[in-house]
Amino acid sequence: MKKLSASELNRLNLAEFRHARKHPVAIVLDNVRSMFNIGSVFRTADAFLVEHLHLCGITATPPNKEIHKTALGATESVQWTYYPHTTDCLQRLKSDDYLICAVELTDQSIPLETWIPEINRKIAFIFGNEVNGISDEVLALADLAVGIPQFGTKHSLNISVCAGIVIHHCLLVKNSP
Repeated sequence: MKKLSASELNRLNLAEFRHARKHPVAIVLDNVRSMFNIGSVFRTADAFLVEHLHLCGITATPPNKEIHKTALGATESVQWTYYPHTTDCLQRLKSDDYLICAVELTDQSIPLETWIPEINRKIAFIFGNEVNGISDEVLALADLAVGIPQFGTKHSLNISVCAGIVIHHCLLVKNSP
């Protein structure tokens, strides 16, 4: 076994990425406070060809040294928009026919491993604040909630880890034969 070199990975350059067909998936960050988390989500969005990243409320925006540190250039490739209010973002996404999916543990959350997203449906995933999660006002606008079952003493995952798991599951299921 040998690691693949950068040239063997056949990665897109910035121009190719901008013109590449994106997956019909949006990520909404609802008042995320850690700039390192924001940068990591940018990187995840780039890795999975996510259509758009929406930064809302207190969520910081590029250019920012701490975001850049974990994004590793993904702030240049991933399209993003800032909204002062997450509800305005979600209303826009709903008008564009996105299914709004809260990634949150609620009394109605569907366990991620049992959720099968519609193949041709655009989906917007909301990830909330590291301490308080998704705000109640924002949660009320969600069409459904999915949760990642956990078995230890903690009841949450880091937002960037959670985003990677959820987006990978969604694309794996949507693109499976």
